[in-house]
Order: sequence, then C-alpha cells, then structure tokens
Amino acid sequence: MHLSAHNWMRPEPLEHSLQRLSKLGYTSIELAGEPAWYPVDETRALLQKYNIRCWGTVTIQYGTRDLTSADDEERRATVQYMKDVVALSAALGGEITTVVPGRVGKTVATAGAKEEWKCVVEALREVAAFAQHQKIRIGIEPLNRFETHFLNRVDQALMLADEVGFDCGIAFDPFHLALEERDMLAAMRACEGRIVDFHVADNSRRAAGDGSFDWPAIVKTLAETGYDGGLAVECMPPIDRSPLGRFGAAQLETRPVDVAAGQLQFIVDHGSAVLSDEYYTQLLKTSAETMRRFI
Repeated sequence: MHLSAHNWMRPEPLEHSLQRLSKLGYTSIELAGEPAWYPVDETRALLQKYNIRCWGTVTIQYGTRDLTSADDEERRATVQYMKDVVALSAALGGEITTVVPGRVGKTVATAGAKEEWKCVVEALREVAAFAQHQKIRIGIEPLNRFETHFLNRVDQALMLADEVGFDCGIAFDPFHLALEERDMLAAMRACEGRIVDFHVADNSRRAAGDGSFDWPAIVKTLAETGYDGGLAVECMPPIDRSPLGRFGAAQLETRPVDVAAGQLQFIVDHGSAVLSDEYYTQLLKTSAETMRRFI
C-alpha cells in the first residue's frame, strides 16, 4: 500500500497541492474528476516535477451529474462525464476511478426504486466497459444516508458491481461505512479481492488519528482482503462556528479563493467550507503521520 490523497477538498492550483504532498511524503494523488482542469501534458509534467504519480480519479457528483436522475438527458450527460473522468485517469497513468452513482446531497429519489436501479446498472455498464478498454478499474463507492438515498452499504455495492460486470469493484470509505454497517471490519472482509480504492479519514471526517477509529485493526483487515493500492486521504472536517473555535477562524480561509459555484456547493454539501491553507496542511500532515506506520 502507499500514501495517497484526494485534492477536491480545497480549491487551489494543482502545483500547490503537489508541492504540499511531496513535502509531507505522499507518493500519489487521486485527482478530482474535473477533466477541464487538468490538461494532460501540463499535468503530467507537474506530476513528474514533484515525483507524485496519478493513482486515479474520482467523480465529483454535483449539479446534474446523477445516474439516478429521472431525466434521460441528465443520465446520458453523466455517463459521458464519467467516461471523461476515466479517460483522464488513463491518460495520466492512473489505475482506478472511483464512481459515486448519484448526486451527493440527493437524499430523496426522483424515480421508482426498480427503475432507478435499472438505469444505474445500464449506465455503469457503459462506463465500466469503457474503463476496462482503458485499463482502468472502476470502484463503486457507497455513501452514508445523509449524502445519498442510493447505495449506503457494502452488500448493496457488491450487488451493483456484480450486475455491472467488467471487473467492477468497491471503493471502501470507513467514514461512510462506520455509519451504515453493523460491523465495518466484517464488511471489509466481505469485499475480499474486490476493493479497488480505500479512502482515509477518521470517524468525524477529520484527519486520521484525530478520531476514534482503530487504524491498526482497519489496515490489518484491509491487507487481509488482498488490497495493495492507495490509502487516499480525504479529510472534510466540520467547521467549529462556536466560541470554542473562534467562530471558524481557526479553520476557514480568509483570503480570496477562485472557486466555481458548483465546486463550492459540493464542499458545502459535505458539511464543511473552504479551509485555510495552514489548517488543511495540518490535516494532511496528521493523516500522513498516522498512516505511514502501516506502509
């Protein structure tokens, strides 16, 4: 296994993200699924400059990006978007793409359950077939019930992956699954040989080591499943808006930040906000110190 990190959590130039990751001892990155942000030649040069490889990409599900939509055009556009995210991973030498089927924050269905399932299976088959041709493995990520009405548990994700085919696997995120699984370690064992990606944050979605998760037990079980990929840090902490947190002053960015409305809404929908450089760097530093023991 190796130390990796997502980069969707804080809007900033990619070079700044890579500088930070390199200094903190990370060896790869899981890029936000925004292909327009990452011209391939330029991005490849930056990755080489900082000796960081592209582990893969992750779909960023906001706006009309939603395979569970009752609107045919929205689903078709989402399929194309996901193919573009897969293609970005392949072009940069990545190995995986994590896919969230529905829009993050959508907790009420807009179609009947049977119809919704059928639509998602058909759409993901097209995405997964394309990914297999690109030599990228798809990992379906279940989220907790407060972020999606669709796909909250490992058994659901495994059933979906089986119906999709094309060597589709699971992206395992303990933050989500600790809320939804009776026994998270047993859920991990049920995914033996099927885990494509592993996301890292503690039970509060703060840095690994700043919560109650038993990381030695989690990583030991993960290794027993045969997983040998990225430990992709994905911290997204709540903002302390009380006097204890100086009304967020210790966490929030106060300088102007160039962020698209959709990206900002995606961050807000995760119960957080634009974090300061200093605070965000500390989250990644603490996570690296915690997880490096297991690599």
